[in-house]
Amino acid sequence: MKRSPRRIAMLTLHSSPFGELGARDTGGMSVYVRELAWELGRRGCRVDLFTRRGPAGPDTVRPAGPNVRLVPLDGGGREDDGKLGLYPRLPEFLRSLEAFRAADGGDYDLVHSHYWLSGCLGAAAAARWGAPHAVTFHTLGVAKNRSGCGELEPELRLSEEEALATGCDRVLAPTSREREMLIRYCGAPPRRVAVVPCGVRLDRFRPLDRRASRERLGLAAEDRVLLYVGRFSPVKGAERLLEAFAAMGRGPRTRLLLVGGDGPGSPSTAALELRARCLGISGEVSFLGRVDQGELPTHYSAADLLVLPSYYESFGLVALEALACGTPVAATRVGVAADLLDPSVNGLLLEGDPGALARGLEEALRRARAGAWPRSGVRASVSVYGWDRVADAVLREYQDLAAAQAMGESCPVAASGGEP
Repeated sequence: MKRSPRRIAMLTLHSSPFGELGARDTGGMSVYVRELAWELGRRGCRVDLFTRRGPAGPDTVRPAGPNVRLVPLDGGGREDDGKLGLYPRLPEFLRSLEAFRAADGGDYDLVHSHYWLSGCLGAAAAARWGAPHAVTFHTLGVAKNRSGCGELEPELRLSEEEALATGCDRVLAPTSREREMLIRYCGAPPRRVAVVPCGVRLDRFRPLDRRASRERLGLAAEDRVLLYVGRFSPVKGAERLLEAFAAMGRGPRTRLLLVGGDGPGSPSTAALELRARCLGISGEVSFLGRVDQGELPTHYSAADLLVLPSYYESFGLVALEALACGTPVAATRVGVAADLLDPSVNGLLLEGDPGALARGLEEALRRARAGAWPRSGVRASVSVYGWDRVADAVLREYQDLAAAQAMGESCPVAASGGEP
């Protein structure tokens, strides 16, 4: 039996895994990091989660789960520096990381970096410590640029992602589509890229009574309810969802609920509220702001349909959460949706232009209201995505890297098929 790494340094530099979900830099990656760390800790691994000290990050070392600690790193600069503003400070973060390791009195068997900025820090730390380095990008700059939505990602990000994809010991991609992009556009050696999906807390995300959920949210049983959950960045497609909602044959009592964004008064929320008014649908659209994860099952269970209108998703975690709650999903062809959605079981894939999106939403809502997708079958479609199985798949990749390291071998072939 292969030995598991005893100590793991997990890096998530630009965003705290325990930050407020739905904020600009806090989303699915944060959920992934903290759930994975928790499961690895339960399996006896000692995991230190390193993130920058700041308003959303920790001030002191604190427990974050069984065998898991959240550790702040000092890097100077201003607390509100953007992601690119962190790049010149990477040497300072490395010194802080090394100082903690030395004071704590232990070595790390493996480094797992999340996002390209953390990958740059992780590559330097892994080289200094002689430890294997695994990277999960969560989003790819080249993929965002190819989506044609929003500002172009800078050349710095693209070049660093390419360097990491070709130079690290293992890349963990959440879907086969992302693996193909890593190989094609970033030059990642196929033997080093493994597919391991994101997971969902099946104990938390489960079907709740629909009538009671609607009563809690002030919705009527006869309401036709579409739900959006996510950030309000352009790549997420919330604006084109508003356009499609305005164009669809809505009928009476059709509602669109938007969960997420940076809160009332923020520029992104204000822009979408203005767009809804210009489209004449503001009376049918509700901006609910950020919702605690513990409350999300109520929102999913109250909705007839979750809509994922993104231009690009590395995975699309909210689709798993909704399906686990028994709520069907209508999604563009992004992330896991193309592999997961089955029109006979749990939802529809939609084309992205507003007209086609509107027609697809009409059809998906009609099917959902007619009971075409029973809740039990919708939930069963994601039963293999529990975090316990995902963590086991990640741990197998870690074990392969640790075994090769112990034997002085080069990077072993990825299981690529590390799917649970």
